[in-house]
Amino acid sequence: MVTRYLRGILQLIRYVFFFATPAYCAWTTNMSPGVTPISHDIYRLHMLVFWICVAIGAIVFSTLIYTLIRYRKSRGVEAAQFHEHTALEITLAIIPFLILIAIAIPATRVLIRMDDKSNADLTIKVTGYQWKWRYDYLDQGISFFSLLATPKEELQNTAPKNPWYLLAVDHPLVVPIHKKIRFLFTSNDVIHAWWVPALGIKRDTLPGFINEAWAIIEKPGIYRGQCAELCGTNHAFMPIVVQAIDVAQFTRWVRASKQKIKP
Repeated sequence: MVTRYLRGILQLIRYVFFFATPAYCAWTTNMSPGVTPISHDIYRLHMLVFWICVAIGAIVFSTLIYTLIRYRKSRGVEAAQFHEHTALEITLAIIPFLILIAIAIPATRVLIRMDDKSNADLTIKVTGYQWKWRYDYLDQGISFFSLLATPKEELQNTAPKNPWYLLAVDHPLVVPIHKKIRFLFTSNDVIHAWWVPALGIKRDTLPGFINEAWAIIEKPGIYRGQCAELCGTNHAFMPIVVQAIDVAQFTRWVRASKQKIKP
């Protein structure tokens, strides 16, 4: 009976996690793979740790369920009486240590890659304000503010909400694809956080300090994010929009933007 029960549980787990792939792929509660090398590394590391935790949970709970059924009091089983078991204690210390090492090695590799900001093709300074973002293209001499573009009527609930409610800006951050972009993060007032999940970037912007990150965006598109640090009453009203375009389009955009700021 116990064997049939455990076999049924294992079959259910195999079906849910290995055979129901279309439903699993469409499960939007999981982390997004993103569109940058770092976001891919973060996603793979996340899935590695997830499956390790699934395996640990399956082993622990299967053993617990089997023990509760097989050695229950109603069957006349009496509990063993012992106070020390050196081999068991050593084993239960070594196994978690090895699991942590198995997680720490790939995690350290990802952290080292995240910190490699050398040989950047483009440097952008991101400054947080209450409640907007300022972008400075340090190599091109371009600077502008990016503010929330959601209509007042939607904010006051006098008009229907559009699909990008609180996620649209008047001036998006325009960047080229397939180029290494170095980001410098700071703040003009309080602590903010620049977070774009698709890029695998979430950095605090601290007044008086500089944080760094980098990205190589692999395909064109619009990628959205938000301030991820509670920074005041309008914290929810400072979204981030990154527009990734090809290099030729970016060159034309830089030329046009410089024309606009000429005296």
